[in-house]
Amino acid sequence: MKIATFNVNSIKARLPRVLEWLDEFSPDIALLQEIKTVSESFPALEIEAKGYNLAIHGQKSYNGVAILSKLPIEDVSMGLPGDDSDEQARYIEATIAGLRVASIYLPNGNPVDTEKFTYKLDWMDRLTRHVSETLLPSEQPFVLGGDYNVVPNDDDVYDPTGWANDALCRPESRHRFRTLLNLGLTESWRALHHEIGAYSFWDYQAGRWPRNEGVRIDHLLLSPAVADRLRACEIDREPRKGERPSDHTPVWCEISDVAEG
Repeated sequence: MKIATFNVNSIKARLPRVLEWLDEFSPDIALLQEIKTVSESFPALEIEAKGYNLAIHGQKSYNGVAILSKLPIEDVSMGLPGDDSDEQARYIEATIAGLRVASIYLPNGNPVDTEKFTYKLDWMDRLTRHVSETLLPSEQPFVLGGDYNVVPNDDDVYDPTGWANDALCRPESRHRFRTLLNLGLTESWRALHHEIGAYSFWDYQAGRWPRNEGVRIDHLLLSPAVADRLRACEIDREPRKGERPSDHTPVWCEISDVAEG
């Protein structure tokens, strides 16, 4: 089973690139972020025509997450538990073939001297509680994929000094990311790769993409049962090369079926 996460930076603006990617890569499950549209305006017909079922948690102009699956989608839950006042569409969770999957668009948090950074840290604390109090005790295998807006360490950013005070690299953000992993989760790309200079996001400005000046902020976190089945994880740079691309590119992992061991 191939599972991919992709921050599309507006599904309407990026629809040709997304459809092209679905045709060429053909993930079994695709976790999308920043769809930037209400659920009713999501281009469902075009994507369903590619053979995908959909679960969408949209929001006008901002945020928005979705799950695409070739298999049936069941037991959909929208929104991260723990704060009933949070109306931002950043989290959707569902079950597919016995696997619990979530598409996550974690808050950016900049500027760090504003309430946006506090919101980011509180959101990460809520995610950790949800994993520790609900997902892990359920003993259901799960994958949490998305744009985490966290650079795990200095090997994952082209300019560690220049980014040191950015919310994506701040010690508070990294500490919470490590706390999440320390619950027993596996960050799939780093589990299989040791190289430096592999990124999943490049700013549109200042020629960042041609110079490979990026950050690695899109992650697939696996529960212990899924990590045992991890076969591959790669960053797919191809969609970033096309016309009018997203500033992110997909990250995917492959896990073996239960029957395969």
